[in-house]
Parts: sequence; structure tokens; C-alpha cells
Amino acid sequence: MSKVQKNADKEFSLSSWAIDNPSVIYVMIALFLWLGFSAYQAMPREDFPEIVETKIYISTPYPGNTAEDIEKLITDPLEDRLKNVSNVVEVTSTSQEDYAIIVVEFDEEITVDQAKQEIKDEVDSEKASEDWPLFNGAKVEPNVFDLNFSEEVPIMNINFTGDYPVEKLKEFAEYMQDEIEDLPEIKQADIRGAQDKEVEVAVDIYKMMAAKVSFQDVLSAISNGNMTMSAGNLKTSGQRRTIRILGEIEDPQQLNNFVVKTEDGAVYLKDIANVTFDEQDKTTFAREFGENVVMLDVKKRAGRNAISAADQIKEIIKKEQADYFPPDLHISVANDSSTRTLNQVDDLVNNIIFGIILVVTVLMFFLGFRNALFVGFAIPMSMFMSFVILSWLGYTLNTMILFGMIMGLGMLVDNGIVVVENVYRLMDEGMPRIEAAKKGIGEIAYPIIISTATTVAAFVPLGLWPGIFGQFMIYFPITLSVVLGSSLFVAIFMNSMLVSQFMSTEEKELSLKQLIRLSIILGGIGILILLFGGAMRGLGSVMILTAILFWIYKYAIKGVAEGFQRKTMSRFENWYERRLKHALRGGNVYWYFGVTFILLIGVFMLFGMSVGSGRTKIEFFPDNKPNEIYVYIEYPEGTSIEKTNEITKDIEKRVYAVLDDPEYKQDGENFMMASAVSVVGEGAGNPLTDGGSAAEMPHKGKMTVNFSEYKYRQGINTENIRAKVQEDLDGIYPGLAISVEKDANGPPAGYPINIELEGKDYDELINTAEDIRNFVNTKNIGGIEELKIDVNKGKPTMQVVVDREKAGELGVAVGQVGNQ
Repeated sequence: MSKVQKNADKEFSLSSWAIDNPSVIYVMIALFLWLGFSAYQAMPREDFPEIVETKIYISTPYPGNTAEDIEKLITDPLEDRLKNVSNVVEVTSTSQEDYAIIVVEFDEEITVDQAKQEIKDEVDSEKASEDWPLFNGAKVEPNVFDLNFSEEVPIMNINFTGDYPVEKLKEFAEYMQDEIEDLPEIKQADIRGAQDKEVEVAVDIYKMMAAKVSFQDVLSAISNGNMTMSAGNLKTSGQRRTIRILGEIEDPQQLNNFVVKTEDGAVYLKDIANVTFDEQDKTTFAREFGENVVMLDVKKRAGRNAISAADQIKEIIKKEQADYFPPDLHISVANDSSTRTLNQVDDLVNNIIFGIILVVTVLMFFLGFRNALFVGFAIPMSMFMSFVILSWLGYTLNTMILFGMIMGLGMLVDNGIVVVENVYRLMDEGMPRIEAAKKGIGEIAYPIIISTATTVAAFVPLGLWPGIFGQFMIYFPITLSVVLGSSLFVAIFMNSMLVSQFMSTEEKELSLKQLIRLSIILGGIGILILLFGGAMRGLGSVMILTAILFWIYKYAIKGVAEGFQRKTMSRFENWYERRLKHALRGGNVYWYFGVTFILLIGVFMLFGMSVGSGRTKIEFFPDNKPNEIYVYIEYPEGTSIEKTNEITKDIEKRVYAVLDDPEYKQDGENFMMASAVSVVGEGAGNPLTDGGSAAEMPHKGKMTVNFSEYKYRQGINTENIRAKVQEDLDGIYPGLAISVEKDANGPPAGYPINIELEGKDYDELINTAEDIRNFVNTKNIGGIEELKIDVNKGKPTMQVVVDREKAGELGVAVGQVGNQ
């Protein structure tokens, strides 16, 4: 027997084992279907994969201090201490009024937890030093944390409106806040648009001076009189009792009777001050469609299911509106990001169903309906296996995972087609079914394994990309490898068994009675699943479409397919054989090779010319049509929140004027704008640049416009709307920084170009930066929408210079002047 014949008769042991043990494979199929569906149900859904940067943040609030003092007292000492930490790539800091934040970037040789612990140790050491500043009698407490961007962006806003005072709306929001934060998926829910209350002691300076009472006397009286403390133990009557002194007040008016001085008669707090219980100074405003609201900013935990969280929150809202809240309280949900994530998952399911239909329809013409189903079976089976593996790896169902799955959808059928077609060929030549299955797969097992491996290898470099982009892109090659590996497993084990059991070279004619019975069974079960199956509705659609395909094949496709196989396919094979023989004859090989090489060089040259001329753009991620636009508003530091709020209202009117264009309306309803909310002060920062900041930001405002789903937009490009808003706001408000941005498409990458200036004089640096900005603006460079300086000049300060000689004569220290 020749070597070629031996190779042709060689079996592949794994597929032969599967063919000899069909019961085991049936159990395996059922097991993977169940596990796959369970994994699909359980996998957390989110928009983009989690990106955990090796950056540690140190935030330090120190109220009542200027940016210069913050830098001197907080930032510089910490930066000096951090120089001792290993694996640090870069340390950047921002010192502003009342607040400092330091960002320490590490290399990839250290984990985030290790880096955080090292930073915490150094910060604790610095805090323990004698020179570390105090606030309200205690040392200033820096907060060391790592930042996950998925936890910084709210998944939705819940807005409370109604004919109630703000205090009552805040009470409703606090009740809802407690309910929502009890969910394991939720990290926090922050209240916007309402203030906490505080006890204010307004001292009359003249009465205080007449009574010879100092501010320190008032502070001491309140702090010492308003406390509950343990006072040790007392042994009496053979028992040991713990003594607690209860002194905390329950009503702010009780402060009126506090004695602040006893010399020359008791002086009560009510004699020199007025005690009130009122809202704190405004730190936040919130609006929906221009109307004041109390808002909940809901943020989920990293790695949790955004869709499940959103569904549970909506159920809580529905339940509490029915059982607890008054009927005239209106609660609305805005900027619900779970809708977009859910649509992406639905798109994957639709692509799988559409892929099955296309594959089965095409293969009908070549292999017949029954044999085409073997390949169609490989698509959902491979996907379910992929869900099991990806869930086991701890991945979420996000954009990159879905992208990899959809990309793999077009490749995974290759292995199944090769297996089915080769077995079909051997059976057509007269070989028995089981023998044809064993030998047919034996012929092509190693080629399809090598083919799958080379395809996966082409995407491996994407997984070796360093840095934040590598963390983002690695999901794609891993997902593609899992999908293609699953398809190889299905082809070798499951398809091999199925074709050995059911493949036929002759189409079995279904009688009308059999077809009706089969359609009723498939269609009936499919309709029930479609109506009541929840997340299994995709399976119901597949069953209904399969029943329809039986009818289409019997009465429309079968005759055409048989004619295609007898005539068209035969002619194409003969033509291809003649072309192949001609190409391999004599010197024709060199001619074909030369033409192919010239075409290859020509294509590269044309591509290079296209890139060089600017006709072909090179981008890391394609420029997306925004689902949301954000209008960020920033005044110089020191601007009051009331002024920022007023200008934000004016900007809102301009934005609504653009969005209320008649072009975007149908039957009086705006079909483009799903929701629009605005926040001033707390929560108004950009998560990409202000993430983790605990500053109040009274000089900042933010407006978020959420567009309707793509299918409702009637073909209107939302990028054009964003550009209109940008153009309408450009140059209108001098001294105000306004940027109109859109939701990110890809990893958090910051701004495309950064120009960094270094020096010791901040005023000179800022002036130089402004000169550079003005110079670039005069050049009118295309593509530049905004030039932003990220250093704020800071708010105006009033300096008090103490005359030390006179202060000394009066026995007053500089610290006492500051405390007064």
C-alpha cells in the first residue's frame, strides 16, 4: 500500500472515539447547552471592559486653604516621601483650594494591591510626622485608593419632581438611596440638587466682645457640652457597672442654654449668638429638561451586571411608587446606560440567528437541507461553549467580547463545513456512513487544527500590547481564540458523531403530513419559548425559522438546489479545473506569480498614497456617532456656584434651542432626545480627568444629553448635532471654558494631544500656555476643536499681614488672629 493510501485511510483517534461513543457525546451536547445558557444568563453585562490602571490616587481635603498652602503643607511633603517607592513611573499632582490630589503611576511589574499598600505605608509615615497639619484638632486624613473608571460613570440618573419643597424631595431620594445601595451590584448613589442641613451658630461680635468671650470659648463650650462618653466602671452591691455620660443634644435649640463663660456671672450662648438649623451653603444644583429636580447619581460596582442592576432599580422604583411614595410624586430615569448594553447583547443574538439562517441556506445548494443543519448546529453550540469558558475566566459580556464573538461567527463555520463536506464526499463515493465519518475526519483533522491555530496566531500580537490599550484589546484575541477553539472541538467531537449517525447523500422526501407534524412541533415550542422564555427567546426564534425553512426548502429551494448541483456546480468545477491546469502548465506559473506580485506591490503603493494624501484616516478606534453628548462648563476657581448655575441655565437654553429644531420632531415629539440632565457643583466633573476627586467644584457645570436609540433617529447623524452645539456655544462666553464631548468609543485615553510645560513660576507657566494657545488658534489648524489649559489661576485671595510687634504688645499670637 502506498504512503498516500495509508494517510488517506488513517483515522483521527479523538473523532473516532466520539463516533464509537455517541451516548457520551449526546450527554456532552446537553451539558454544554445547559452550562452555556446558564453562563450566558449569569455573565455580568457592561458597556466596555473594566480597565484597572496601575495608578494610585491620594486625595487630601484641607478646607480653608489656598492652592499655594495646599501645595506647601500637603503636596510637597507627600511627593518627597513618595520618591522612596520603587516601580514608580510618574508622579503628578494637582493642588487647588481646599484640596490636593496626587496620582502615582506604577509600571506593570507590580499589582494594584501591592502598589496601594506601598503608597499607604509611605502616606501613614508622613502623616505621623510632627509637621503634618491639623484640622479641627485632628490630623488631616489623606485617602489612598485605586480608581476603576467603570465605577466612576453613573449607569443612570433617577430624578424626583413634584409639588413638594426640596427638603421633602430629598427625604424621598434618601429613602430610595438606601433601597438602591442595598443592592450588591451598586457601589453608591449620590444625591444631587439638595443640601444637607447644619446647625449654624451666628455670633454677634459686639455682644461677644462686651461679654469678654472669645471664639475659642464658644467652640470649647459646644464641643465639651455636646458629647456622649464612657466614664469608666463602678463597683457597687457586688456588681460591676459601666458608666456612660449622655450629653448629646437632640434639638439644636438646646445649644441656647449652653454656658460659655462663668466669670462675673454666667454667659449663655443665647446671650451672644443666634442658633438656627438650616441648609448648608449650596454645593449642588440639578435639573432635568431645565426643571429643578433632586437627583440620584447611581454608580455600579466593578465587574457587576449593569443590566441586572438597572432592572432591579426599576423594579424598586415601581414597587415604592405603588407602596410608599405619594401618587403625585414623579420619578423619572435618565441616561440609562443599560439600554445600550442590552441592545449590544441582542445584536449578538440576532447575528447568531442570522448566521445560522445564511449558513444553512447557502449549504442547502451544496449538501442538501439535512446536511446543512450539521454545520448550522456548530454556530450555537460553539457560542454556548464559548460562554462557558469566558464565564469561567471571569469575563463580563462587554463590547470587546461581543466584537470578538461576532468576528468569530464568520470563521467558526469553516471547520464544520470542511468536516461535513469531506464526509459527504466519501459517502457519495460509496463508503459506508461510519467508515466515511472516521476516515473523512482523519484526512482533514490535522489541517483544520493547523488552520485554526494559524488564524488564532494572527491575533496573538493584540494580546501582547502593553499598557492600558493592551488591557482593553486583550479581550478580543482571547475571545476569538475561545470561539475558534470551541468550533474546532465541536467539529471534531460533535459534528463527527452527528454525521456518522444521520448524514445521507440522498434527500429523504418529507410527506405533507410529516411536514405539518414537524412544523407544529417546532413552531409550537418556538412560539411558547418566544412568549414566555425570557432570555431564551432567541432559541424560540431559531425553532420557528427552522420550521419555516423546511417549507421553503421543500417547495422553493429543493428543485433549484438540485439543478444547481447537477448543472451550475458541474460547469464551475470544469471551468476551474481548466484554469488550474493552464496556470500550472510550463512557464505560466512564473507569469501568474509575477502578475500576483505586481498587484500586491501596487495595492501597497495605492494604500500608502491614500494615507499620505489624507484620504484614508488612521485611528485607533473608529469615530463613533455619539449616543450621548456632554457639555462641560468651567469658570475660574473662586466663582460662586450661584454664578456658575446661572450661566449653566443660559447654556442649557442654547443647547435646547439646537435640539428643538423642527427637523428633530414628529407629531410634536422630539424623536432624537431621550433625556437631558444638568448638574452644577458636585458631580459636574469629567470622569476621565476629575475621576476620584472629592472637591465640591462650585465653578463647574455639566449637561448630559442622551439620544434615542439608533432605530428611532430616522437616519440623522448625532455627530452633526454635537458639532452644531459646539458651534453655537463657541466664543459666546468670554472667560468661560466650554467643551462639547461625546461618549467614549474605546479605552479611556484622555485627550489626543497634550503639551506639557515645566517650570517653577506658575504665573509664567500659565502666561506661556496662554501664548501657545493663542498662537495655535491663529493658525486655524483643521481638526482642532478646543485648546484647554488644565491649570486654573485660582480664586482671588485676601491677605492679612499681622503686625507682630503690636500683636505681641497685646499678647495675641498669629494663630489666635486666624482663629478669630
